[in-house]
Amino acid sequence: MVPLGSLLLPIVLSAVLVFITSAIIHMVLKYHNSDYRKLPNEDAVRAALRAGNPPPGQYMIPYCIGMKEMEKPEVKQKYIEGPIGVLNLLRPGLPKMGKNLSQWFVLTLVVSFFIAYAVARTIPPGARYMDVFCVVGPIGFLAYGTGQFLDAIWMGTPWSVALKSGFDALLYGMVTAGTFGWLWPR
Repeated sequence: MVPLGSLLLPIVLSAVLVFITSAIIHMVLKYHNSDYRKLPNEDAVRAALRAGNPPPGQYMIPYCIGMKEMEKPEVKQKYIEGPIGVLNLLRPGLPKMGKNLSQWFVLTLVVSFFIAYAVARTIPPGARYMDVFCVVGPIGFLAYGTGQFLDAIWMGTPWSVALKSGFDALLYGMVTAGTFGWLWPR
């Protein structure tokens, strides 16, 4: 068993490298720019939402509290007529990228910490680079990527978006695996 404290450097460095990889994906490669589309009647939708004054949160359209309510003819008709969707509303104002980037970096640290916790108990000191890589990589992929596919299944996220995010997760898992393999205690 490897002491968790001896993995502090791979935890922090892998989080930093995943953060940098993410920045390259979003600021240089920009293949996520096509993940969102503009509504053809955006101004009318914005006006309708402002008139309702909903607080920030996640909303379902049409809203249905449970399966019994879904059996009502008027609810069924709403589903037939459409649209059907999940709507996430943020607080009004310019995006606060500093806050979002800080939260993203903290998440990368948390993921790296839990990966370290799992592999410290399963991989002995002095393990070969590829032995560490082959365990850390899949765990990293699962940690960063599983939610994207759940959102495609349950929330209507387009599969093309989920697959691109899954590819990101694969890169993040490989970066994490490479860092742990390189810095694994000898």
